[in-house]
Amino acid sequence: MDEQASATAHFSGIDRDTVKLLRIPFSYFLMPVFFFALSQASDINWLHAALCFVVLHLFTYPASNGYNSYMDQDETSIGGLEHPPKPTKKLFYVTLLLDVVGLALALAINIYFFAGAFIYTLASRAYSYKGIRLKKYPILGFLTVVIFQGAVTFWMIYSGVNTSPLLLNTQSLMVLIACSFLIGGVYPLTQVYQHEADLASGDISISSKLGVKGTFIFSALMFIFSNAWLYFYFNSLHALNYFLMFQAFLLPVIIYFVAWFIKVIKDKKEASFKNTMRMNLTASTCMNLCFITMLILNLLK
Repeated sequence: MDEQASATAHFSGIDRDTVKLLRIPFSYFLMPVFFFALSQASDINWLHAALCFVVLHLFTYPASNGYNSYMDQDETSIGGLEHPPKPTKKLFYVTLLLDVVGLALALAINIYFFAGAFIYTLASRAYSYKGIRLKKYPILGFLTVVIFQGAVTFWMIYSGVNTSPLLLNTQSLMVLIACSFLIGGVYPLTQVYQHEADLASGDISISSKLGVKGTFIFSALMFIFSNAWLYFYFNSLHALNYFLMFQAFLLPVIIYFVAWFIKVIKDKKEASFKNTMRMNLTASTCMNLCFITMLILNLLK
């Protein structure tokens, strides 16, 4: 009874700092996967599409962000927050509530989306939880993020919004791999300013292993591999015009990336929180616009 009363007290009167640590605006950086999957769905259920968007961007992602903040007890900049407030036990209970509501809504969509959301939540907790802490292993942590935020998320969204699930075949594997490589290109850059903070907490990120310059080179390779798989995928659809469209929308991202890398070569302090967030914003905006354009063109066919 005492534990139940304590949990009830924590749920009540959610304060501004707790909401801030959910980092809901950060979900914008993960939207490209949603719009990409939506643009490739052949028969969209629009009610399910709206629910998928709400579940991921208002429940699943914020719950993951909040849980990670609670476990990390961050005192330095984190994705979306330059000066994060101190996490409290209230944040932990709020993430549980978001998980329960999000998964209940996911089940209302279909079993495929629910399964994906459930597995994503488990992977997210294993990534941050002190008893497992996948994020302290550079390769395992990296693979967890790129697979679950990339391929698994694409599959669950496609299977949630479409009238039939995404079956695994040569063509679908191409797009799933491409999606994971896209996340692989962005994710290490989000760690490039956190090396000291990560090492102080006992975490060894892929970026800290690669070093600042190595992170930029690695991310460039990930983008190149992603582009190659997108070429194979769109070519298999006889839609290379979409591949060329992606290149056009990606041009501002490439320009910013190269300009930023040149600054970092001259001064490693340029690998900062603000520059990282600008990179994230540029990449997310360009890819969101690209995939939304693809969606509109497909609907007009």
